[in-house]
Amino acid sequence: MERHKQIAYQLDLFSEQSRNAIAHSPMNQGVPEDSEGVGSQVTGAGEQKRALTDDLMQHVCSSDNIRKAYKQVKQNDGSPGVDRQDITSFGEWYITFGDDLRYNLLTGKYNPDPVKSVEIPKPDGKGIRLLGIPTVRDRVIQQAIYQVLNPLFDGDFSQGSYGFREGRNAHQALKKSGEYIKGGKGIVVDIDLEKFFDRVNHDRLMYRLSQKIGDKVFLRLIRRYLQSGILTGGLISQRTEGTPQGSPLSPLLSNIVLDELDKELEKRGHQFCRYADDCNIYVRTRKSGERVMESIGKFIEDRLKLKINRQKSKVVPSGETKFLGYRIVKDGILTISPVNINRLKDKVRKITTRNRGVSLKLIISDLNSVLRGWLQYFRFSRWRGVLVELDGWIRRRLRCYKLKQCKKVYAIKLFLSNHGINETQAWNVAKSGKGWWRLSKTPPCNRAMNLNWFNDLGLFCLALNYDRLNN
Repeated sequence: MERHKQIAYQLDLFSEQSRNAIAHSPMNQGVPEDSEGVGSQVTGAGEQKRALTDDLMQHVCSSDNIRKAYKQVKQNDGSPGVDRQDITSFGEWYITFGDDLRYNLLTGKYNPDPVKSVEIPKPDGKGIRLLGIPTVRDRVIQQAIYQVLNPLFDGDFSQGSYGFREGRNAHQALKKSGEYIKGGKGIVVDIDLEKFFDRVNHDRLMYRLSQKIGDKVFLRLIRRYLQSGILTGGLISQRTEGTPQGSPLSPLLSNIVLDELDKELEKRGHQFCRYADDCNIYVRTRKSGERVMESIGKFIEDRLKLKINRQKSKVVPSGETKFLGYRIVKDGILTISPVNINRLKDKVRKITTRNRGVSLKLIISDLNSVLRGWLQYFRFSRWRGVLVELDGWIRRRLRCYKLKQCKKVYAIKLFLSNHGINETQAWNVAKSGKGWWRLSKTPPCNRAMNLNWFNDLGLFCLALNYDRLNN
């Protein structure tokens, strides 16, 4: 921690020292470097707006902006990229080479490093998702770009857009969706964009950016990031479309692309909620929903040059589809999707697998981290009965794990006896030929490892904490 503070201090000091040297180069004469409130400067329309964004690279490279970007990337942590440089060593590197980096950025000479490709399984277990891990240096630069670019665009985004926006979140999107459904629009046009992040059209995106931005160096840098190579299996391949997931810029660029869809939906008078590439449109009848699916699908494919997954896209009553992990049933009531219950169970099974060979205390610590985050997200569902069942199932998994840890007959008997079970019953369980899972449900095991026992171990109780969150 002290080392991070020292680097941040040196970074601040270097930025202040290097600002004057770079600002007084011939290309920067007469340009204020550390002007604040970039978004607030963009007023008027057309060319006037673009003229006011001619010096965006100055704002990107300003000491305050770079410092803020560095702190954000450090807070996000993350793995090193292809150069294997972590955030700490980047801070040390920047103290020495920061003036060269800023000069190359300001003059348009900077070329991003390739992105390291990482495959992760999709939540449904069907297929894989490709993530791109930029180097720490490029993450800092992209974060610095984001901090300048976001104020220029976010204020014009649709009220129906909730993903990756400050002050907006998934729960707000779900609440608004519930209001639409409660208001009588119970048919959902659920549009699934096929491999959206891999199919973003670079030319259309750059055109959208150029409508507001006049700084050509800034635009060229974004284009280079879009086209930066991907390192897979030791080979670098160039990208001609798409924005890699994992980039600090990718969420904002995706919103800029799909804002065109939002504006089209608004123009047609539709009520909708969009979170990233997950878009639901709410209508009153299935017939009107099918018309909307056909016409909007044509707009997405012909105008935006994206592709709709026809197999996953559907027009159905609200309770037959999920949005952001929830199901929204009649009257706008939120319930959890069964798919997400099964995903939680899969995580619990992985944590409590009986051959992990670690202490029960560590198992519970790992479990608590997952359960807290999961309940925090799904706390608005009406589903207490489901939580009670989940709590019982989780406790049974842990009883099973504890019995397996004891292994030998006498160790099981001794454990049960020490927790209030009489000799006869303890021996009967210990000598039983039943498997661990069946033994975990026997009355003596339930009495020995009861609620108080789990409370003493600090196990997070879903139902109890659900009540606390909703009272």
